[in-house]
Amino acid sequence: MSRLTDLIARAKARDSALGDELEREFKALASRRAFGLNFERHRPESVELPGRPVRRGDKVRILPPRGSVQRADQRLWRVKRIDSKGKARMARVELIDAEAPETVDVAVADLVVVAEFRDYIYPGLVSTGRVERGGDKPFHTVINGENFHVLEALTYTHRGKIDAIYIDPPYNTGASDWKYNNNYVEKDDLYRHSKWLAMMERRLSVAKVLLNPDDSVLIATIDEKEYLRLGLLLEQVFPEARIRMISTQINPKGVGVSEGFKRVDEYIFIARFGSQDVTPSSSPLLGSRPIDSAEKDEDGEEDEGTQKIGLDWQTARRRDLQSVRRTRPGQFYPIYVNETSGLIEEVGKPIPHEQDRLDVETRPGCVAVFPVRDDGTEMNWGVTGPTFIARWKKGFARAGKAQPGKPQPYIIQYLKSGPIADIEEGRAVVEGYNPDGSVIAYYDQPGAKAPPTQWNLRSHNAEHYGTKTVRALLSGRKFPFPKSLYAVEDVLRLFVLAKPQATILDFFSGSGTTAHAVMRLNRQDGGRRQCISVTNNEVAADEQAELRADGLRAGDPEWEKLGICDYITKPRIAAAITGKTPEGADIKGDYKFTDKFPMAEGFKENAEFFTLTYEAPVAVSHNLAFQRIAPLLWMRAGSEGRRIDDLPAAGWDVADTYGLLVDLDRAAAFCDAAAARPTLRIAYVVTDDDRRFQAVARALPDSVEPVRLYESYLSNFRFSMGR
Repeated sequence: MSRLTDLIARAKARDSALGDELEREFKALASRRAFGLNFERHRPESVELPGRPVRRGDKVRILPPRGSVQRADQRLWRVKRIDSKGKARMARVELIDAEAPETVDVAVADLVVVAEFRDYIYPGLVSTGRVERGGDKPFHTVINGENFHVLEALTYTHRGKIDAIYIDPPYNTGASDWKYNNNYVEKDDLYRHSKWLAMMERRLSVAKVLLNPDDSVLIATIDEKEYLRLGLLLEQVFPEARIRMISTQINPKGVGVSEGFKRVDEYIFIARFGSQDVTPSSSPLLGSRPIDSAEKDEDGEEDEGTQKIGLDWQTARRRDLQSVRRTRPGQFYPIYVNETSGLIEEVGKPIPHEQDRLDVETRPGCVAVFPVRDDGTEMNWGVTGPTFIARWKKGFARAGKAQPGKPQPYIIQYLKSGPIADIEEGRAVVEGYNPDGSVIAYYDQPGAKAPPTQWNLRSHNAEHYGTKTVRALLSGRKFPFPKSLYAVEDVLRLFVLAKPQATILDFFSGSGTTAHAVMRLNRQDGGRRQCISVTNNEVAADEQAELRADGLRAGDPEWEKLGICDYITKPRIAAAITGKTPEGADIKGDYKFTDKFPMAEGFKENAEFFTLTYEAPVAVSHNLAFQRIAPLLWMRAGSEGRRIDDLPAAGWDVADTYGLLVDLDRAAAFCDAAAARPTLRIAYVVTDDDRRFQAVARALPDSVEPVRLYESYLSNFRFSMGR
């Protein structure tokens, strides 16, 4: 049922005449067809949380008796009271949105908590294990949870920080391959396609917040059942993106017959944002021809295959809302740009946060440019004034295109430390300088060519290098239709080859192929890329009926151990790193193609596994949920090094990449320790007093981002994301 028809039904329950009138108007509107992608925004999905304790005030469903294979009662109830009667805890529950009040007493053990997607959530994480073989490298993370809610959690840790998203969403075959509101979507469901679109739109809308708008890519694979709708949806959600569709062969023998045809291929949508471009690679996507020799086309013209890859110029204005003007006093200063030539002429001193930027001293013929968003929010520059001046003098900073009428009249760009080091150490070629003094440099990749839009590679065979790879890693455990490891590796290489510290997200991670592919890329060039893999712990449809017949339910250990995350994803990533199967035996076989070596060697990587939790905001604000919030703070700081898992007895603590100040009377010692730790990126300060927070922020090094707890966390999740 769509959201509108659901609301009309509720209106009828209260006022039948009003409901009938609304229904007539709705049917008249529904009969019209507008141009473009039109679909029902269905009632927001709900997810059952079998591991969550039942509390007073929770929304719940009543479970069928153990041993029953009947569909559960889908009505929602509100827990009014919980009592202990003998050994059994009983709950008084009241039906939600009922025409007449209805209450019943139910054993707490027969209830399951339900989270509706229109509800606000306050997420936490609980670690369920880790694998460490990568020394000081960042951790790959695997999160077991409903992916929409995990995406919301990531808006706190990775807003605007994701370099690449790779997803392989449900293909909506009608063969029990995905659920909507706890029910499998069948072929004969009249709302099948619109339910799929509603599900995807909500997730893509949140994913948009996570992507770096200046330089990132979203990659989505799909087959013929939804590729037309997905293409239109991507254009609708990401109007600013440059979108290309690739056709790729996944099995030359075919993977089933549909409408009289065997399907041998599927499709890859690639949406690029900002300056993100294809990094031509001399390896797989050019096929088997020798790539270091020139080729001739039909007219006899030679294609030398040499590609110049430009350096990555970044916008100098910080993007995250935790970097507004007042948080970094030394990074809000004027950059004077000549209005005639468009060149930077001078860089001014930082101005106090109480001073209006419009009152700053002027320069003849110049406009003072400050880091201000289009909505007027005053941000900070990415570096301090002296650092910016040093880069500008060397040609590593410049004024970009003019923005007449906007609060920031010119885009200011600079090179980050990585490309600068590549220039200074000879890895990038300096070709000259622009009239504004900015450097013209590039990476020279002889033999590199742009990939075609049709891929036909043996290494992309999903049966041989997807299904059989999973079996080798997991001692014969089965997973339906995993992607070829090398296919995912190849497409990611096109966009993160020049980003050795990229963060990649897969929120339909399934068997964990994306994380595995990122590990292979790191091994090939010594990169420190990290992957965030998100999946639930759903048990396959055919196994669920057997488990229910045996008297088991979701949440029982015997049920949960067969779920996708616990049975496939986590063991697969652990096996890839250690080189050993879950039973402890060496993995048999070798990796092939771009990088050949025995699978038993494993990878020098780190990974940690988490389960999403749902916290009460009162518990968070009173420091009662710190152990579940702690992993989010660690992830926001880069998922590197030691994590502060408990409130420090000394009142403060400093780990590898972040610090935590709980007792503001110890602020001086904390700031001294922060200054002595050059790898520190974030300082979390627990206080309700904004004045004292600002005092600590001013005392911290300019390179350290101050974040106020728990205000930054709570305010992030007060807003409805993607609903």
